[in-house]
Amino acid sequence: MKKSQTLLTSLTTVGSWTIISRVFGFIRDIFIATFLGSGPVAEAFLIAFSLPNMFRTFFAEGFNLSFVPIFSKKLRDKKAAKLLAEQTLSYLLVVLIILNILAQFIMPWLIFAMASGFYFDDRFELAVIYTRITFPYIMFISITALLSGVMNSIEKFAAAAAAPVLLNVIFISALTLSNYLNWDTGLSLAWAVPIAGFSQMCLLWYTASRAGFILIPKFSPLNPELKRLFRVALPAILAGGLIQINLLVGRQVASYHEGGIAWLSYADRLYQLPLGVVGISIGIVLLPNLARKLANNDLQGSQHSFNRSLEFALALTLPAAIAIIVISEPLISVLYERGAFSQIDTANTSAALVIYAFGLPAFVGQKILQPIFYARENTRTPLYFALMAMIVNLVLAVGFSPVLGYLAPAVGTTIASWCMVILLSRGSRKYGLAVQIDNRNKKILPRIFLSAILMGLILYVTNIFFDMLPNDIINKYFRAIMLIVIGFLSYICIGQVVGGFKLKQLKNYFKN
Repeated sequence: MKKSQTLLTSLTTVGSWTIISRVFGFIRDIFIATFLGSGPVAEAFLIAFSLPNMFRTFFAEGFNLSFVPIFSKKLRDKKAAKLLAEQTLSYLLVVLIILNILAQFIMPWLIFAMASGFYFDDRFELAVIYTRITFPYIMFISITALLSGVMNSIEKFAAAAAAPVLLNVIFISALTLSNYLNWDTGLSLAWAVPIAGFSQMCLLWYTASRAGFILIPKFSPLNPELKRLFRVALPAILAGGLIQINLLVGRQVASYHEGGIAWLSYADRLYQLPLGVVGISIGIVLLPNLARKLANNDLQGSQHSFNRSLEFALALTLPAAIAIIVISEPLISVLYERGAFSQIDTANTSAALVIYAFGLPAFVGQKILQPIFYARENTRTPLYFALMAMIVNLVLAVGFSPVLGYLAPAVGTTIASWCMVILLSRGSRKYGLAVQIDNRNKKILPRIFLSAILMGLILYVTNIFFDMLPNDIINKYFRAIMLIVIGFLSYICIGQVVGGFKLKQLKNYFKN
């Protein structure tokens, strides 16, 4: 293999494609909000899309957390690594085919489990129809995830990071065509899901083939290596399942409040931008990086990777979280408020977004701390922690529902995420040097926090000033752009002054 890329180079690759994907994702959501608002078709489709995504967490993301470290360690023998991937693919296909057939028969019960509040109106039948169309997406995206794990392990991140762009482009195309050709918008969106999944799979299959990994399913009896993989994978899959139970509880609560699922979904999309660019990107890059270094018993290198990832994450996440809290309503208004999306929708979506923003550093923190366990093939400890966090979320989401309504799931998710970070942080102490905060971070992290707080104060004052301006369409867009520019420039300048970071030193931050 070629000499390892720096973490910064890898993060830049993944982050750049994630930003592009999120931009197209916003365009997609703007279209959905414009055409459907928070009405029954929008909510039915959001449930139809979330169900295969829920199972994706089991068979794609959860499984990959175990597959990547084991596959990365086998790359010294490319033939053995390829055989492991092919055998894994064969078993994965069998499970996915059975799941797809079974799901088609029990779809009404699955929808009831996802959003029982739909049962009393037209949303239920629409959700069943749409989900029967979208569900095969789980097969395509799970194969895509396995291929992504292969590519990430050999430090070729671009194709896997670019694949979500295809999804959003196909969604936008479906919405545009449905508008001009008078197609049913809900059905057009539903059919776009499996088409997008198949396209993503083809992209990764092609790039993996060019990298020398033409994966052909090879069925074989369970050998000790596969048994070890599945034994390690099971807790990770179950942990992903617990996360989905958290989301399921939130959807159930929100389904009893008209518009609740749509408002939470639109808010989720916005806070997913910094989470995807920073948290998920770091998780994707850091896991194979740690696995390789631990395989070589390089504890100093592991500590360096952990600390630089933590520094990079907080430098981007803290200002993003504070900015979202301060200017959430102007952002939501500019992005979504048009067509069927009203000012009431803006206010309700904004309220949910603020709550999610308080948990953003915790969401990102999980992505940094979890690879510490998974790189050592320890998937059980994160499972236990996820179970505790799920209980916290369940109690808060259901308990606060009579008082907070559709906002209760957001409160539960945010507090549970902080509980999870605390548990992961305490649990990682047994790994010693590899997860210790180094002297550089002890000096820099407080200054990053100070820079973000001061930026937030500047945005707060600026936002009050803009409240005095006439509230017409021109000023709405001008206001949002200026707030973003002022926030960005003030954070950069303050960070330079207080020593939170030095832009000229950025290229040296992540050298291996």
